[in-house]
Amino acid sequence: MKKYVAELIGTMVLVLLGCGSAVFAGGVADTVGAGVGTIGVAMAFGLSVIAMAYTIGNISGCHINPAITLGVWLSGGMKTKRALMYMLFQVVGAIIGSLILTLLVSTGAHGGPTITGSNSFASDAMGQAFLAEAVFTFIFVLVALAATDEKKGAGNLAGLAIGLTLILIHIVCIPITGTSVNPARSIGPALMEGGQAIEQLWLFIVAPFVGAAFSALVWKFLRTE
Repeated sequence: MKKYVAELIGTMVLVLLGCGSAVFAGGVADTVGAGVGTIGVAMAFGLSVIAMAYTIGNISGCHINPAITLGVWLSGGMKTKRALMYMLFQVVGAIIGSLILTLLVSTGAHGGPTITGSNSFASDAMGQAFLAEAVFTFIFVLVALAATDEKKGAGNLAGLAIGLTLILIHIVCIPITGTSVNPARSIGPALMEGGQAIEQLWLFIVAPFVGAAFSALVWKFLRTE
């Protein structure tokens, strides 16, 4: 049970701090991250992952992302029941983080275009959004699988490698979708936001899972002696 609670807390922190940076440091109502800039929002997500990696990494592995859990499962790193429970608790954690953001917004001002930092894409850019989320999730999960591999991994530097990769991905992907590469991170804010966020939510679940599945296949090939 400790592993599941750790995943819940880790995902809650990721959503609260990552999405919170877009909501409260936005500065301009129609521009995500205008106050701290794209780099600032990207740093908030990446640093959240790094912080949680060194907090709960030794407890649960710090997936805090159903796409990473899927990649680990497909790579043979965990059993089906545990993978499903990880995903469930990650989503619950994301919902709690989004609920806290909603409560914070309801009690004062905020500078971002959304109340929870939900993901979205232009109505005529669905193909671009799907490709971006799938490809960037592929990169992110591949780094996570490689960095945490027992034989070929980065050891104590794994959390740093994964967090820095997430920063890089956000820098490129924020203008396209706001960057998800994490179904839980999208589900929580979308449920609180409603409207377009709910309508487009399917893409931020399907595309990351597609990317994660490919990363598992590639890593299984690369790590083979």
